[in-house]
This record gives sequence, structure tokens and C-alpha cells, in this order.
Amino acid sequence: MFYDFLKDESQTMQHTSIKKNFVMNSLLTLSQIIFPIITFPYVSRVLLPEGTGKVAFASSVVTYFNMFAQLGIPTYGIRACAQCRDNREKLSVVTSELLFLNLFFSLLAIVTFVGSVLLIPRFSEETTLFFVMGTSILFNSIGMEWLYKGLEQYTYITWRSIFFKLISVAFMFLLVRSSNDYVLYGGVSIFAASASNVMNFFHARKYVSFRMRSIYPWRHLKAVLVFFAMSVATTIYTNLDAVMLGFIASDQDVGYYHAAVRIKTILVSFVTSLGAVLLPRASYYIEHEEKEEFLKISTKALYFVLFLALPLMLFFIIFAREGIYFLAGSAFEGAILPMQIIMPTLLFIGLSNILGIQMLVPLGKEKVVLYSEITGAITDFAINLLLIPKYKSAGAAVGTVFAEFIVLMVQGIYLKDLAKSILRDIAIWKMTLASCVAASISLFVKKVGLNSFLTLLLGGIIFFAIYFGLLLWMKEDFAVYIKRQITLRIHRR
Repeated sequence: MFYDFLKDESQTMQHTSIKKNFVMNSLLTLSQIIFPIITFPYVSRVLLPEGTGKVAFASSVVTYFNMFAQLGIPTYGIRACAQCRDNREKLSVVTSELLFLNLFFSLLAIVTFVGSVLLIPRFSEETTLFFVMGTSILFNSIGMEWLYKGLEQYTYITWRSIFFKLISVAFMFLLVRSSNDYVLYGGVSIFAASASNVMNFFHARKYVSFRMRSIYPWRHLKAVLVFFAMSVATTIYTNLDAVMLGFIASDQDVGYYHAAVRIKTILVSFVTSLGAVLLPRASYYIEHEEKEEFLKISTKALYFVLFLALPLMLFFIIFAREGIYFLAGSAFEGAILPMQIIMPTLLFIGLSNILGIQMLVPLGKEKVVLYSEITGAITDFAINLLLIPKYKSAGAAVGTVFAEFIVLMVQGIYLKDLAKSILRDIAIWKMTLASCVAASISLFVKKVGLNSFLTLLLGGIIFFAIYFGLLLWMKEDFAVYIKRQITLRIHRR
């Protein structure tokens, strides 16, 4: 049963329990939902599609240089640190080696980035903005987020992230006051995402001792390059849309697409919140040959994704207009169709995140993930090239949907026997039926004539109340688990 999964494992392992990690990561995910809800409506109305589009274009370009600087270490580092986290000496050596690699390739990336901004006309149009956004390359090189995730330090990650988000929200309202302040907006965005990396560097001494002697960083290069290739493929098809829109279409079209993707990203982080805490634990189980436990957490992670992704996908397809109007304003009406088109990626990304990052990578099958992402990148590029010139942001959304679907299919084919046995135990039909019934009934809210926020709020209450109620009526495991937990907490009080 699902509720057996979240029992505290502290009695069997001397590590933070999955339950606590999940709670912390859920809190982190909640902050990632709340803060954009606070800031994005304000920024969108101040900067308008053109201003947000400029920042989104620069951010997408910088992502490619960050990808080269990170060299696949963010994912490889989690697994490498998780495998030796019980031995401080080995952990210190591995951390020092990976940090050296990160700094070396970051320096190369910075030099290349500066040259590109100065020489490419489309970039030099916004030199200041690009240089501001480019500071993230340096900050990310010392952040070592992979170390903290490998050690399952989700409490530290969560509170640190919330602290800097609070500061960045204050800066956002104080500094971004007109449509010309898009460079300041870019700077605040970098601060929110990167300022904590400095703290990470100094805080890491609690867990490791940095050294420059008796380390052999290049021994990781072969393995890291596989993860780098995965990162290249992923970054291409997740950022290619904005870059191609910026070159082929306009900053305004990038702004429309960015608004749709921003909402999708918020929802994806919620859907993948459980899976995000499982990679270090899954790697630990594989290293210690505890395959039964590995399969158990993989099954429950897939269960969690399906339970959340199906209703969220349908709800935001139906209420896309209200979601865009509330979060971005009526100036972003051009983002409604791209948002509706892109919503199925909630399900595709959620499932491929579990099959790929949480199952194939700990099993040492990262090359399968690489092949799936290369296929997705090629698909995305081809469809974008075909559709963006005519359909602009909507065409980019179609490319993303097909790319994510292809990624999921390739991974699913490789794990087909295992996936079949897992999915056989999950009542997908109950979730699908409950989602469809809830969608049909909540449609009437759109006809009442309320404003965007009230329509979204009332529609959400009705939709998810019906969805959850029907699952309880059908005795679906996870719904029953949630009800039991709520009942227990009430009785305890």
C-alpha cells in the first residue's frame, strides 16, 4: 500500500528519512510556487511581454554556457557523493575533485561567453543584460548543490532557498518600477538563484575538507562526459524554443512563450517534488545491492506523479486563460494557446523524471537517458524549425510536447518490462476517470462571469474537491492515505 512507503526509515538507516526529505522538498516546492505567484504578476505588468522576453532570451542563451561549465556534474555529483557519504575522507576527495573540474570548465565557459556577447550582434544589442545574467556561470561553479543533495541535506537547502527568495522579492518590488528596468529584473533573478551558492561554498566545510593535493579530478571525466552529453541534450530541447523564437520571431513572442513555460515549470516542480529527493537514496540502495527497496521507492514515485500530474494537466488546460490573466495580465493573451498546448508535458516530464533520473541513472544506465534526450532534442529542433516561422510561440509549444513525449517513449521502451509490472499495481483508470469528471463539472464556473482570480480559485476548489472525493469513493490508495493522515493529526490535537 502507498501509505507504507512514507514510514520513517530512521530505524533501518542512519540517514534523514525519505518522509522528512519529502516534507522539506514539498516546502521548497511550495515556495517555488508561492514566490512566482507573488512576483510574476507584478513583473509581467511592469515589463510587459517585450521586457520579460528580453530577459528570457538572455537567460536561455546563458543556460548553454552554464551547461558547458557544469559539465554534467550536478547529476553525476549527487550519485558520486551519495555512494561515499558514510566516509568523510573519500567524500572530501570526491568533492574536491569535482569542484576543481567545475571551476576549470567554468573559466573556459566565461571566456567563451564574453567573446560571444562582444562578437554576435543579436547578443551585443543587450550587452549589459547578458553580462549581468552571465554572472550565474561563476556563482554556479562554487555552489556544489550536488554535494548537499547527495548528503540529503534538504532541510538546509529548503531554508536557505526560502531566505534568499524573501530578499529577492523585496528587491524586485523596490527596484523594478518601469518597463526599462528589465536589466534590474535580470539581476534580481540571478541573485535569487545564485546568491546562496556563496553560502554553500563556506558551509560545505561542515561536511568535507577541501584539498588540492592527492586528488585526481580527471578520473571522473569519462563518467562526467556522459552526464554532460545528457545535459547538452536536455538543455537543447528545454531552452531551444526561447532561443529560436528570439532569432526567428521577436522578444514579444519569447515573452508569451516564457509566461506559458513559467507556469508549466512551477507545476512540474510540484509534480516532481517526491522524485527529486529519491536520486541519492536510490543510488545508495543500488550501491548496497538493496534492489527491493530501490524498486519500492521507484513504484511509489511513479504513483505520486500520476496522482498529481493528470488532474493538474486537465485543470490548467481548461483554465489556461484565467491562469495567464491572473499571473501575467491581459497583455499576455498570446500565451494562452501555448500554455494549453504545453500542459501534457506535466505528465511526460513527471514520468520521464522517474524513469530516467530516478531509475536508469542509479542503475548505471545513463546512456539510455542520453539517447532519449538526444532523440528529444532532434525532434524539438525539427518541429521548431518547421512551425515557429508560422505559428511562433504556439509552434514552439508543439515542439516541446513532442520532444518530451519522445524522451518518455525511449526510456519507457527500455524499461518496458519493469514499467509494466509497476504500472499494473497503480489504478490509473481511477485517476483518469476522476480527473475527467472533475473537469466536466468545473467547466460551469467559467460561465458565472467572475474575474480571473475568483474563477481560478472557485474552479480549483470544485475541481480538486470532486477529484479527491471520487478517489475516496473508489478507495484509491493515496487518497485513503491522505485522509488517514489528516484524521490522525486531528485526533492528536
